[in-house]
Amino acid sequence: MRTSACLLGLSVLLTTLFTTSPLAAQSSKGGDVSLSRDASLTRDITIISSAGARALADACVAWAERNKLTVAVAVIDWGGNVIDSHAMEGAAANAIDTALLKAKSALRWRRPTSETNKLVRSGENLAPTFMNDFPQPGALPVVLKGQVIGAMGVSSGDGERCAQAAIDSVFKGQATTVAR
Repeated sequence: MRTSACLLGLSVLLTTLFTTSPLAAQSSKGGDVSLSRDASLTRDITIISSAGARALADACVAWAERNKLTVAVAVIDWGGNVIDSHAMEGAAANAIDTALLKAKSALRWRRPTSETNKLVRSGENLAPTFMNDFPQPGALPVVLKGQVIGAMGVSSGDGERCAQAAIDSVFKGQATTVAR
């Protein structure tokens, strides 16, 4: 409840700040601080649609079936919201949760979770361990035209291979898993 009130207050403040006309404010020295003509207050984003997420999940399940694996899949958008999830028959009870945690870790760190896992295990970066992440191999960010549009987590030791096969199949080579 308190968080909602804070977010509402922040939203009102930002709306007021960015809807003043003309987009200028007085600086502490009394001069005008005008918005540069090149600066933009908004940006266009691309998101994974529900049809795209379903296609990713279906492609991953098809790959898993061909490779005689049982997996669960979670696809999230750029904000970490679940778009689609699916557990194959026989998947462990915690498989969807595992896939979702992996997907959120891939999204936050904008890299495959196997890379984040190596950073944690080597001691190079321990932040994921105290940020409630799940840096276990099995998830990839989905990057289209240099923009992270979501992530896909798979609850399997071969999860990243399954996710990569699905991303390649659905996006026909237009999407990558590298945001750097």
